[in-house]
Amino acid sequence: MKWTVQRYVLREVVQTWLAVTGVLVAILVSNQLSRVLGQAAANQYGRHVVFDLIALGAVMNLSVIVPVGLLLAVVLTLGRMYHDSEMAALQACGFGPARLLAPLFCFAALIAVGLGWLSFFQVPLADQEAQLLRQSAQKEAQFGRLDAGRFRSFSGGDAVFYAERVDAEGVLHNVFVQRESAGRIEVALADTATYSKAAAGGAHLVTLFNGRRYEGVPGRRDFRIIEFREHGIPIAPPTDALGTKDPDTKPTRELIGSDAAPDIAQLQFRASSPIMALLLVLIAVPLSRLRPRQGRYARVGFAILVYFAYSSLLSAAKAWLEKGNLAPAIGVWWVHIAALALALYLYYREARTA
Repeated sequence: MKWTVQRYVLREVVQTWLAVTGVLVAILVSNQLSRVLGQAAANQYGRHVVFDLIALGAVMNLSVIVPVGLLLAVVLTLGRMYHDSEMAALQACGFGPARLLAPLFCFAALIAVGLGWLSFFQVPLADQEAQLLRQSAQKEAQFGRLDAGRFRSFSGGDAVFYAERVDAEGVLHNVFVQRESAGRIEVALADTATYSKAAAGGAHLVTLFNGRRYEGVPGRRDFRIIEFREHGIPIAPPTDALGTKDPDTKPTRELIGSDAAPDIAQLQFRASSPIMALLLVLIAVPLSRLRPRQGRYARVGFAILVYFAYSSLLSAAKAWLEKGNLAPAIGVWWVHIAALALALYLYYREARTA
C-alpha cells in the first residue's frame, strides 16, 4: 500500500505541476510579448528578433517559474486530498502527510538538478545572447536600410543623410549628406548614390555620384567647393558596448573564486534557485493542511505570499551583498535558513495538533 499511495500522490503532483507551470509560462510569454513588441516598435527590431527575445526571456525566467509552480502543485494536490477526505482516510490507516514527503522530495530533487543546470549555465548564456541580440537589432535598425524621404542620423548625430527617392534597383536619387568632424562641416549633394553594408565590424559605405561637396568652418570664408564624379563616404557603426561585463551574463566559472562583491552575490543567487525548490516542498506539505469545511484553495493565497516573501528577501539579500552591506559568509544563506526554520515550525505545529 505504501508504494501505491506514494505513486498516486506523486502522479497527481507531477500532473498539477505541469499544468500550473504551463499556465505560468503562458502568462509570462504574453507579458513578454507586449513588452518586446513595444521595444521593437520603438527601436525598429526585425520580426525574427522579437521571437528570439521572447524565447530567451522565457528561458531566463524558468528559474523563477518552476519553484513557484512546484509549491502550488503540492499545495493544490494535497489541498484537494484534504478537501475530498482522502488524506483523512490515509491518516486513519497510519499514512500521514509526513510519509508523503519522501516521494515529493525526490521529485523536488530532480527539479532542483534541472534548475541548477538552468541557473548556472543556461540563464547567463541566454541573458548574454539577449543583450547581444538587442545591440545587433538596434545597429541593424540604424544601418539596415536608407529610406527615401527621411532624414537619418549616424555616428551619434555627426552624420545626416537624406535621399528624395529610391528606384526599384535600390539607387538613391537627389542625395544630401552632412558630416561634422573637429568643428568642420562637410556637405555633399549628389544626383545619385548607392549604399553598401559592410561585414560585421566594418564600416558601411555611401557612394555618391555626380555631385558637389562643400567643406569648411561655419562663419569663415575659406570654404572649399569640390565637384566629383564619385565620392565614397565611410560610416562606422557603433561598437558593441559590453566593456564591463554584467555579472548576470558572466559564466559561472568566472564567478567561482572571484573576490568582487557583485560576482559573489550573483553566484550565491544562482545557487538559490535549486535550494528554494527543495525548501518550498518542505514548506508546502504542512502548509497544505486544511481544517474541516475549508475550501480546497484556502491555502493557495498563503502559499503565494510565502513565495513572494521568500523571493523578495532573496533579491534584497543579493542587493545588500552587492553593496557590501552583508558579509559573503552570511550572503543570501540567511534567507534559506529562515525558510528552513519556517518549515520546521510548521511540522512542529502539525505534530502538536495531530
